[in-house]
Parts: sequence; C-alpha cells; structure tokens
Amino acid sequence: MSSDLNARVVDLDRAHVFHSWSAQGALSPLPIAGGQGSTVWDYEGTRYLDFSSQLVNTNIGHQHPAVIEAIARQAETLATLAPQHATLSRGEAARRILDVAGRAFSKVFFTNAGADAVENAIRLARLSTGRDKILSSYRSYHGNTGAAIAATGDWRRIPNEYAHGHVHFFGPFLYRSDFWASSPEEESERALRHLERVIESEGPGTIAAVLVETVPGGAGVLVPPPGYLRGVRALTEKHGIALILDEVMCGFGRTGEWLAFRGDFGDGRDSVTPDLVTFAKGSNSGYVPAGGVIMTEAIASVFTERVFPGGLTYSGHPLAMASIVATIDAMRSEKIVDHAREIGQEHLGPGLQALADAHPMIGEVRGRGVFWALELVRDRGTREPVGASVMADLKKRLSDLRLLSITVENRIHVVPPCVVTPAEVARALAIYDEALTAVGQG
Repeated sequence: MSSDLNARVVDLDRAHVFHSWSAQGALSPLPIAGGQGSTVWDYEGTRYLDFSSQLVNTNIGHQHPAVIEAIARQAETLATLAPQHATLSRGEAARRILDVAGRAFSKVFFTNAGADAVENAIRLARLSTGRDKILSSYRSYHGNTGAAIAATGDWRRIPNEYAHGHVHFFGPFLYRSDFWASSPEEESERALRHLERVIESEGPGTIAAVLVETVPGGAGVLVPPPGYLRGVRALTEKHGIALILDEVMCGFGRTGEWLAFRGDFGDGRDSVTPDLVTFAKGSNSGYVPAGGVIMTEAIASVFTERVFPGGLTYSGHPLAMASIVATIDAMRSEKIVDHAREIGQEHLGPGLQALADAHPMIGEVRGRGVFWALELVRDRGTREPVGASVMADLKKRLSDLRLLSITVENRIHVVPPCVVTPAEVARALAIYDEALTAVGQG
C-alpha cells in the first residue's frame, strides 16, 4: 500500500502541480511523507538524511516539538488576524528578532517570505533616501518578485527584468577572482575599489541602497574576505546610501551566528551595522511562511508622521509569529546557534577539507557553521568547472545513497539543519565520499 501511495503522490503532483524554476515535462519529484530533525522519509518508510535543509531553511530541523506545539496552541486561540490589530505573538516575535539583531534596530516589518522582505527593504530605502537606484552583486539571489528578481544577479534575473533602477557590480570571490587578486586582502581591496567606481559612475546622489547578501548563498556560499563588509558600509555612509543586508538564507544560526553580519569576518573589528536587514527562512524554519525587514530607528522614524505606502494581508500572521517565538526560544534554550558553530568548526569544516584532500575534483571548500559549498572542477590547475552531466550523475548517486543534496552549477551546497549531530555529519561525509569516488571513476 505504501509503495502505491508513493506512486499516487507523484502522479497527483505531476498531473496538477506547476513547479518553480523547472521545465515541467522532465520532473520526477521525490515524495516525502514525514520528517524529524535532520531526517525525512517517503511513504514506504525509506529514510533520507536531509543535507539540503529543504531550501536551506529548516534550521531547527524537521518537526521540532516546541514549534509544532506553539503553532497548534495559537491555532486553537486565534488562527488569523489582520495586520492593523495588535496581538501578543506578533509583538513577542518582533521583540525577539530585535534582541538578536542588536541595539541599533528598533522596528520589524513582517512579510510573507524572503522575496517580499527584499521588496519592502528596497521600498523603505527608496522612500527614506528619496533616491531610486539599487546596487547589487552579480553573484546573488534575492527572490522572485519584481524588484527582488531585478536585484538578483544570476541567470534568473534575465527573463524577469521588468523593474527599473537596478545596477549590478562584482563582489569578491577569490577562487574565481574578477580582480586578478592573489590574497583575500587584495580581493577585498580591489572589489571595494570596483564598487566605489560603480558608485561614482552611477552618481552617488541617485543611489538609494547597496543590497548584498551578507554571505551569498545561492551563488556559492561566498564568505566575504576581511574588511569587505566594513568597506561597503564605509562607502554607503560616505554617500548617504542605505545598506541593506540580505540574511534570508544566512541568518538565524546558519553561519553559527544569530545573524551573519554579527560575526567576525577576519578583520578583527566590530561587526557591521546596516540600515536594513531582511530575514525569512531560518527565523522559524519555514514551518509557516514568514519573513520581514529589520530597520534602524533612523529608517523607522521617517514614517512617524508620513504614511508608509505598503502592506500585506498576512503581515505578522499569528501562526507564523507563534512559530518564530517558539523557534527563537528553543534555539536559545537548546544553544542551537552555538551547536551550529561547533559543528562547522569541529566536524563539518574539517570533514569537508579531508574530502578535498582525497578527491582532486574538489577545487575549494568554503563556508562556516552549517553553510558550506564544495567547488567541483575538472582540473585544479585550470579550475575549469565540471560539466552538467557530472553534476546530474553526482546528485542521483547521492539520492540513491539516501542523502538529499543541493547541487548548483558545479557545486555541492552542504547545508544541514543547525541541529545536525556529529554522527549524522560523519554519515553524510561517508556518502559524499562514496558518490565522489564513483563519479571520479566513471
């Protein structure tokens, strides 16, 4: 019966569901019936280790009991509420988010997800500065709504460029440097000079915001080199430009910090303080759709007497707010952010580097916390990326070995939940090793 149910679920999906970012005819989705922690299973009971965190969002793992209980309790009390009213769960969620963001921030505007968080951060920057242009990196992904997709740098932007006022620049990526750099410090310095020239060429007085992912995720987990974020902040302050940090993917424990921008990126100085921060996924592990914009008092005060011309029916939805409160409380009480940092430092980072030592196909290992990428190459000397057929073969082998992975271009993104155990990391590393060995011999 369970095998029949697996087939029925797939048949229903293929008959009626339209999937994102896909040619519909070639799809063969994996049916998932349930999950717990870092594991999911299909309707036959076949278990998979989830090192994708779905779409890099189940930071607290699948079916955390405290979060499920909070959602159920809120549903019994008040299942929905329009945003013009006040409710306890929304106020408590905002307070907890501001606690982890830091004293510089005073208000949270809640959205339904990450894309509309970016959309509204852009709107807030434009309205508060009176300027129009948004500068963002070519190596980025910011969401699939009008301004968010136009701000995105990768291929998904090109068929969707309907919004105006967007300019792109190259951010730092030493392994494939656009600046002929030979050290992280040189890459940072030259990338900042490039950004400065773009700002000068576009006209500083026309630029509302510079929008960057603190650690670009979809582009390859590109941890910024020492001094880069601080240099971006200095350029924006010099010209009265708002700085928006996109933490939709890298926030809430993913890098081993509550928010990635609060971490140390190697320059030995205090963390950077942006004007606006976007978040979503990790704030409640996606149990109920939620996102938002964290803003400084300087931005919020612009709208003390002036109407903010934006809103969403489900802004601060009670079920989503209850799940955020429960997630942050559980992450605090169980020290999940500290755990993610330790997993990265003691297990995942060293284990992935050991894989690189054993497999010449791995050109670079990069990341922190539970946010890593393996750059796969045909040749370490030329750094030529492996082809699509290799990646397709590798992804299938990983699935056959019961590990859910994310493969992007020539990369494996290694992104388990923050609650992943050392034993689960060891198991995943063994699976990666077996799959890489098979592909390398194929």
